[in-house]
Amino acid sequence: MQEPYPLDAEAVRADFPILERKVGGDVTVPGEGEGDTTPLVYLDNAATSHTPEQVVGAIADYYRSYNSNVHRGIHQLSQEASTAYEHAHDRVAEFVGAEGREEVVFTKNTTEAENLVAYAWGLNELGPEDNVVLTEMEHHASLVTWQQIGKKTGAGVRFVRVDDDGRLDMDHARELVDDDTAMANVVHVSNTLGTVNPVAEFADLVHDHDGLIFVDGAQSVPHMPVDVQAIDADFFAFSGHKMCGPTGIGVLYGKQHLLEEMQPYLYGGEMIRKVTFEDSEWEDLPWKFEAGTPVIAQGIALHAAIDYLEDLGMENVHAHEQLLAEYAYDELTAYDDVDIYGPPGDDRAGLVAFNVDGVHAHDLSSILNDHGVAVRAGDHCTQPLHDKLGVPASARASFYIYNTREEIDELVEAVDDARQLFA
Repeated sequence: MQEPYPLDAEAVRADFPILERKVGGDVTVPGEGEGDTTPLVYLDNAATSHTPEQVVGAIADYYRSYNSNVHRGIHQLSQEASTAYEHAHDRVAEFVGAEGREEVVFTKNTTEAENLVAYAWGLNELGPEDNVVLTEMEHHASLVTWQQIGKKTGAGVRFVRVDDDGRLDMDHARELVDDDTAMANVVHVSNTLGTVNPVAEFADLVHDHDGLIFVDGAQSVPHMPVDVQAIDADFFAFSGHKMCGPTGIGVLYGKQHLLEEMQPYLYGGEMIRKVTFEDSEWEDLPWKFEAGTPVIAQGIALHAAIDYLEDLGMENVHAHEQLLAEYAYDELTAYDDVDIYGPPGDDRAGLVAFNVDGVHAHDLSSILNDHGVAVRAGDHCTQPLHDKLGVPASARASFYIYNTREEIDELVEAVDDARQLFA
């Protein structure tokens, strides 16, 4: 028997009308239509979560009531938009434990945040004598970015091994991190294995060698309490669309002294204080890194998404997802021809990546889709990790605040049907 679920998922689902729709019709025509008769079971939350009515309302209210550009007008609408946009930075800072809005830069996603630091810091600070330490479970957003910066600067790139249980080999990490390690980039929660990495321990290791650490929090901030100061991350990034917010907004947290030392990544309007024909002076943080018209509506909506999640309680969110993951793990491992990647069900975040023997992940996903079950199939932007696992792809079911045990049962039933079909 599992312990009681801390969230009333049925009550939460009432805030997400999309979960009531049916699927199965013509995919070239967006929205429910003719042929859509199968209830949706949405288990692709690691890619994108859904957006509650409260957040949709915040977006609509901005466009209906005070739509205007920020920091550029004296008129009332611009002042209202500027205030709301600035307060969004304050709310994010509070949510992740930053010291203030100066440490919160809005980007369009986690990938852009990674690139911002890699180009604004990495190109200027790295050289052939330096190395960057990553892990074998990194998302392409960090792996490819630092790989390419290494090629441009001559810096070496090293990878901490993942052991057979899907955990980081911290003994290997202690071998790789040395006094020439300028940067380490570590994913907080693996989007394939579900592993929750010891990022605070990793930060201590890197700082003992006077290096910096960038933590990829795309799969942690939406699902559990996070305190960037407790972790002692130098940089930390996440995306709004995975945490009940809109697409098109990400967050880069950076320690203020580091952001002040860095040069801008993009140039243009908004991020300047003074411009002459000969030179320019940059605006204060965080606007120095937000060139052009920024993500105004998205930032305001992210504020609303954080309010929504905190009303539920991030401890409750985390516990709810862990129980779902443990249940899914236990149910799927009952089949001896189902392979699950990563740690045991009671020691993982809210996702399960798996394969059925003899069934390609894409075929498996297609069969699940016939049952209305939406999962992701592919390498999940972790091709090198899948190479290490010895599989070209996997199916991934990922859970969130509105998912239920009954939906896990639907998943397992659909997987069983796929097993029987390919038997």
